[in-house]
Amino acid sequence: MPSREITDDLDLLLRVMPPHLRDALHRQADLRHLIEIVMDLGRKPEARFPTFAVDLSDQAIVREDIDYVIHRVGTFTQDNRAGIERTLHRISAIRNRRDTVVGLTCRVGRAVYGTVDILRDVVESGKSLLLLGRPGVGKTTLLRESARVLSKELNKRVIIVDTSNEIAGDGDIPHPGIGNSRRMQVPRPELQHAVMIEAVENHMPEVIVIDEIGTEAEALASRTIAERGVQLIATAHGNSIDNLLMNPTLSDLLGGIHAVTLGDEEARRRGTQKTVLERKAPPTFDTLVEIRNRDEFSVFHETASVVDAFLRGRKIRPEVRVRRPEGFEVLEEAVTEPEPKKRKASEAREPREEERTEEPGARKTVRIYPYGVSKDRLTRAIHDLHVPAAIAKTPKDADVVLTLKAHEKRQPRTLKDLEDQGLEISIIRSNTVSQMKTYLMNTFGLEDRKSEEDGAISETQEAVDRVLSFGKPIELSPQSSHIRRIQHLYIEQAGLGSESRGEVPWRRVIVLPTRG
Repeated sequence: MPSREITDDLDLLLRVMPPHLRDALHRQADLRHLIEIVMDLGRKPEARFPTFAVDLSDQAIVREDIDYVIHRVGTFTQDNRAGIERTLHRISAIRNRRDTVVGLTCRVGRAVYGTVDILRDVVESGKSLLLLGRPGVGKTTLLRESARVLSKELNKRVIIVDTSNEIAGDGDIPHPGIGNSRRMQVPRPELQHAVMIEAVENHMPEVIVIDEIGTEAEALASRTIAERGVQLIATAHGNSIDNLLMNPTLSDLLGGIHAVTLGDEEARRRGTQKTVLERKAPPTFDTLVEIRNRDEFSVFHETASVVDAFLRGRKIRPEVRVRRPEGFEVLEEAVTEPEPKKRKASEAREPREEERTEEPGARKTVRIYPYGVSKDRLTRAIHDLHVPAAIAKTPKDADVVLTLKAHEKRQPRTLKDLEDQGLEISIIRSNTVSQMKTYLMNTFGLEDRKSEEDGAISETQEAVDRVLSFGKPIELSPQSSHIRRIQHLYIEQAGLGSESRGEVPWRRVIVLPTRG
């Protein structure tokens, strides 16, 4: 395995411990693997290691022990965290209702050099990278190493937005583990997004490194940064790409998800329902890595195509990398299940009589001339609904004239002349996208399908509420595969489990009290 150097400055953490605890810690044979020291008022102090925990004394912690530590570490910030200057150690406080500290968690911070080798090609590619994984798996260590490599070895301008001083340590002078990177501290966690934007606007970085994107404002700031051409390396709340896509706050990092209604021809071409889930925008991050454990990584190189495949129900196998003594090995190459093959024309058959159905809205493209109506808003409405409609440049090119009720009252003669030319006149109340969508849905017969979906979602909401209240599974009404997918997505977002049972056309979703 490539040499990995670990620096933990453990002696500096031990110096802030009360003398009797310091002596007990020195007697521990496995001290170099210490994870954290827990001190709770009225309880025995505890040292925690990767696979076990040890009581450090037979005597319970008293007020003097806690005060001894508090007076020797940095100032506690609003998130109840303090540190030891120029180290990565973190001291977190537990307070009572009178705001007095009654417990401390003293976590050992280690800078590990050499961990980024398994992802070095991804980090150096210049593409924005998002790291996912459970707490304690090494995400922050990878961020710190990435910042060091990019700033020191590739001489890039790197800014670290350090919300809790976990990446670069406590104090005004950052830990040497970040190389030549510059560090911006965040006064309060809720200001992280503002400091992210400030970093781009004031300091001309080529790379920005952020730990734990967790709010909508931070997701929006991330998109702003990426759109300005700055490489972004970050972690986010969530263990996998599925978790992130199901998170309504953070799914925007992968482009976001919304329901769109396809035109009849496009729905037939895809072989899907008319309303499908699609990605809203390009992903903020080009590459996504799931950290399975400290030595095994799943790499999704093209986030956009991965999200699109996921929404179409296709299986995605990432590239799996494992750390080996001689470097790293790719165990599995990235594979995306191909689209179902379309039948050749010669294989097509005439549907039986009972299979023939009249699809609502199956008609030629409707050319609409907007009279006093915003062309841009109408174009957006057409695009969002994916209906076969187009904007006509002149009335003589149109099938229908769309106007406002106010124009009908002010200029009835003009509209009468257009009607005399054989044009259909349609009227909406206001110049809004929502009114235009209502008009288009009525024109192309989409309102029944929308009503069907609304009813299914309403039933799902009621079932989720009942399962949360009573903890018993509830069976929903049979639905099409498209509506079942929307139901599964809604249930997942509510933190519950779900599964489909039965055969088509009676296949339905079951809402379960727990996932899995």
